[in-house]
Amino acid sequence: MRVAAKEKRFLDALEALFTGAEVAGDSGFVNLMLMKRQYFQSWQGPLLEKINGRVEERDDFREELFDKLYTFFSRYFCESGSIYFRHLPAFAKIYERVYAEGEDVALSWKTHMLYYVKSDVLVRSMPVELKEEPPPAWRTWRFDFDASQIEHKRNNEKREFVFAFSEVEKTTGKDPILRLKVSYSEKGKKTKVDDILKQARKAGMGLSEERLEQAFRVFRRQTEADYFINKDARVFLREQFDLWLHQYLFQEETIFEQKRLTQLQFLQETAYDIIDFIAQFEDELRRAWEKPKFVRNVNYVVTLDKLPDKTLKKITEHKGAKAQIEEWRALGMVDDEFSMTDLSKGQKDLTNTNGANGGRKFLPLDTKHFKTLEMEILEALGDLDKALDGELAHSENWQALNTLQRRYKEKVKCIHIDPPYNTKTSGFLYHNEYKHSSWLTMMENRARAALKLLSDNGSFLCHIDENEYERLFLMLDTFPISDAGTVIWDKRNPVTGGQGIANQHEYIIWRSNVTSSICSHSAGNYQRILDKANELIREHGRVNDRVKTEFSAWVKSHSELSGGEKAYCSMDEDGRVYQSVTLHAPEQRTDRKFFEPLIHPVTNKPCVVPANGFSRTPEKMQGMIERNEILFGKDHTTQPRWKRYLAEGDRRQTSSLLQETRRGKADLDNLGVSNFPYCHSVYLYANLIDSATDSNGITFDYFAGSGTTAHAIINLNREDGGKRKYVLVEMGDYFHTVLLPRIKKVVYSKDWKDGKPASHEGSSHSLKYYALERYEETLKNSHYKDGEQLEIDSQKSPFEQYVFFGDDKLAHAVQSVKNGKMEINLKDLYKDIDIAESLSNILGKPIRRRAENEVTFTDGTVEKTNPAKMTEEEKQHFITLIKPYLWWGE
Repeated sequence: MRVAAKEKRFLDALEALFTGAEVAGDSGFVNLMLMKRQYFQSWQGPLLEKINGRVEERDDFREELFDKLYTFFSRYFCESGSIYFRHLPAFAKIYERVYAEGEDVALSWKTHMLYYVKSDVLVRSMPVELKEEPPPAWRTWRFDFDASQIEHKRNNEKREFVFAFSEVEKTTGKDPILRLKVSYSEKGKKTKVDDILKQARKAGMGLSEERLEQAFRVFRRQTEADYFINKDARVFLREQFDLWLHQYLFQEETIFEQKRLTQLQFLQETAYDIIDFIAQFEDELRRAWEKPKFVRNVNYVVTLDKLPDKTLKKITEHKGAKAQIEEWRALGMVDDEFSMTDLSKGQKDLTNTNGANGGRKFLPLDTKHFKTLEMEILEALGDLDKALDGELAHSENWQALNTLQRRYKEKVKCIHIDPPYNTKTSGFLYHNEYKHSSWLTMMENRARAALKLLSDNGSFLCHIDENEYERLFLMLDTFPISDAGTVIWDKRNPVTGGQGIANQHEYIIWRSNVTSSICSHSAGNYQRILDKANELIREHGRVNDRVKTEFSAWVKSHSELSGGEKAYCSMDEDGRVYQSVTLHAPEQRTDRKFFEPLIHPVTNKPCVVPANGFSRTPEKMQGMIERNEILFGKDHTTQPRWKRYLAEGDRRQTSSLLQETRRGKADLDNLGVSNFPYCHSVYLYANLIDSATDSNGITFDYFAGSGTTAHAIINLNREDGGKRKYVLVEMGDYFHTVLLPRIKKVVYSKDWKDGKPASHEGSSHSLKYYALERYEETLKNSHYKDGEQLEIDSQKSPFEQYVFFGDDKLAHAVQSVKNGKMEINLKDLYKDIDIAESLSNILGKPIRRRAENEVTFTDGTVEKTNPAKMTEEEKQHFITLIKPYLWWGE
């Protein structure tokens, strides 16, 4: 019985480790836990049969076997059931020797084998007891937290607990129990501490607020868990076991008789069997994680100027017109008097109106209100994907990067991201013991997928602060992309009030396939300045004082121009634009030639010489005089300066120091978009993106947040007529409440104040937005055999075969019916699957034209999209195309 008890304890413990802590609710991860338990239970029989065949029931080694197996495996499972380094004892120096060969290895050893999925709190009902302090305690405060109604959370969904009074249970001879119900906060709901204390005291429990808050803290500190998927669990665990066994043999064993060697060999064989079977499940999770995800709920946003009169007329009569007007009104684009009849005259009525005071031309129409007209609306755009200015994916970002691989491989000019900074306020949840490795795993996974999208002259830009800069920099050093440098963003607003240094800067780590392509944002704005100068000269016919004054005022008044660009606010008599730059030498000159004065052209007297001397030799200064590059004052009492002219095509290297004091919160406040705590300035983003791209490149942002990247690109295109495109990925619910409304507003009008348009300058624009199937949804909808024997080949053990080969996964949406015919019901999986877009991603082909039952790609190929209209041969072909979405395995 003693051995049997050890055996049961080992199996129970291993099951608990492998399947994770028990959770309840209706989600993919809960389904995963249940599936793992069924898998584990089906595996116990074959494992024990093998052990019984080699080890007798009463053999002392049987007890040791189970103890040693538990000792090893307990190190590699966390509460979520994920496989990674959970516990490494202090004496395990072998690990330090293996994994510390150089800084890069030491940094990445915990991350390179893992996919980061999410971090979460595994909420369970639990009792809490607090002893009165200081000891000896004379009473115990007893609490019972009921969390049975809490649903398992989605990916990185950050929600607060709310506690509510249930009852006070009095028990004979013991202190009373305060029972509390636990829920998640919704619509700003908070814990009413005073009400709980009042109810407790009313029931005779004299509880203080301090004790109650202490109980809350204990409950909140229940297990935090990281969810990971091991990329190759078999290799990882076997390697770890071999290291552990080696350490065990040479540190604890002194006698190696044949019997003992045989026992240790069987220990290894048994561990390998366990590893192989555990690895089968982990590999199955990896396959489900890596599978491309279905595109769902696709809609398009198209400004009215792109639509023909006949389509506009149908829109005014459509049943969705009311909802569209309500949306425009909520966005501040139309007033209460607006009616769709205002559009009935077609483009003629739209041409001269836009922006403030009832504009119409660039009103953004959302096809979600006009699904029966959608194909006609898209037809007006022509070559569809080529015509679109942007793409928004509501998705977990690794899934989006993976799903879009074929579509965007080596086509992206700039990857620009502002990830969570891994601080307490960043929104990134993590297991406290592995704060940095969890975050780095998340960053590494996504950077590795993203860099495959980068063109051969593309750049990767990543915002970060002091907290993770060094670790992130070293992690990126493991990728084959050049270190172009780091931009220091001086915010001119130090964070004060704490200890240590008051930081007023952040970083932008810049990697590039071709570092010479990095030029200043000034390039586009320089051209705008030159164009304005030429426009004024043409308007007035010549250069005069009025032209110079108007030009200077125009440059100084444009907020999108940086300080360096605004320095080019002067114009000479020849119409050349310049800035005034000192000729003062930066350090004291010793050669007397640098102190030779220049002769003033009017007074013919020597001009004042700078204290350190001039920065150039007399010979160079003479050449500058001949080219009219010296700016003399009104007389010889002022120092001459350099007239640095602005020329066509001028480009400057991007400086490593960037000063930008404007705050992104002000951009959102002006737009009237709220409920987003923090974002960077659109001017900062415009500067960086314009420096990293040309006027028609694709920028990809997979931490899109409030949509600042899209806002910056729309502004840049409006300024210089560029054709830049954006692809944004965001998984938060604010995708629909902040990001999408922001883009619609920016398209409609360039300037906003207090949520109302403040200019007539909009943009002709079109974009698509959609959701991707979530990993949790894949797990929730996958069909595996319930409690049946998993092995598919009776001639092989479950340790030797892919045991999930015969399971449906998502293929239950495709069924054989009578007479060999196929029935395809993808709508049974998700009612809003978009087949055209899903095919586009899996084939890597952009869409040229969409029709009701088919899609045409840019290479001219046509694919059917409606299974109900397909022949049996077309169905077979269709199933071949979509198989990666439905079934995964060898």
